[in-house]
Amino acid sequence: MKIAAAKNIALAITFAFALQCAAQKPNKNFKIVGYLMIGRNNSLAKAARLNFSALTHLNLAFINPDSTGNFKQNDALLQITQLAHKNNVKVLMSFGGGDTQPYLTTFLADDKRPAFIQQLMAILTKNDFDGIDVDLEGDAVDKNYSKFVTELSAKLKAKHKLMTAAVGTWYGKGVTDSALAKFDFVNIMSYDKTGPWEPGKPGQHSPYNMALADIAYWHGARGVAGNKLTLGVPFYGYGFGANNTTSDLNYRTLVNDYPGAETKDSLLLTNGQTGYYNGIPTIKAKTRLAMQQLGGVMIWELSQDATGDLSLLKTIRDVEDGK
Repeated sequence: MKIAAAKNIALAITFAFALQCAAQKPNKNFKIVGYLMIGRNNSLAKAARLNFSALTHLNLAFINPDSTGNFKQNDALLQITQLAHKNNVKVLMSFGGGDTQPYLTTFLADDKRPAFIQQLMAILTKNDFDGIDVDLEGDAVDKNYSKFVTELSAKLKAKHKLMTAAVGTWYGKGVTDSALAKFDFVNIMSYDKTGPWEPGKPGQHSPYNMALADIAYWHGARGVAGNKLTLGVPFYGYGFGANNTTSDLNYRTLVNDYPGAETKDSLLLTNGQTGYYNGIPTIKAKTRLAMQQLGGVMIWELSQDATGDLSLLKTIRDVEDGK
């Protein structure tokens, strides 16, 4: 009886939280945050093709130091920032990433942190960035994370610049409440539930119910204000096949190669694998969810989008505009 009662109470709390969120009006300052990979020579050309009218923030990923702490010169960064600013889009430099080299966290230690923050601020000033996005993930969210975030926040606030973060629920316990409070807003990476690293677990890597669970964690359990959260959506997918074969997919190629793919979330590929991704209906549903409960949508990654009426970025903006 006690177990049943506890379950009923938990269900009641969950239902009440859902009703409260559903009753919220859409945020007038709804953010559409897009990440753009800038590590290749064609980054400026990719930026020039973006639909800036559908974006509010552009995160350039990833700007990381080498093992000696030096940052490589990239003349395209300032040009991309200037292009975005002409279109009233804010630009943030994002460092870290899911494939972060282990040496990066050494620059967060007490003896190196002040100099590293000074370097980040110098790059921000040089390229006229509007802020810094902290995309440290997994084991990189270590004992020095909160100190780093606190000290970087002080430097950025003094210059009236933004500080945001990308976070995943799978390592959420490592992100302290004090660190969360320092960010202007937080991008929830609601994807990669499975992938090529788990070839024996085929299926959707970014289902709608994952978005619900992630919101319940960061907004409900962790208490982050809804308007300080964005819901991450993928413009990519994964293929799973026999004998544990896998492949990386991008939405643009899928809709070009498989007419009608935009209306689905999975399909049979010519190589025999089943591809899983988010099509237009799911992106619409997730955008509506974000409008009801959160402050925006975040996208990984913009160069993987299709064009015209098949564009997922256009879909997000259309939903925001009530279309």
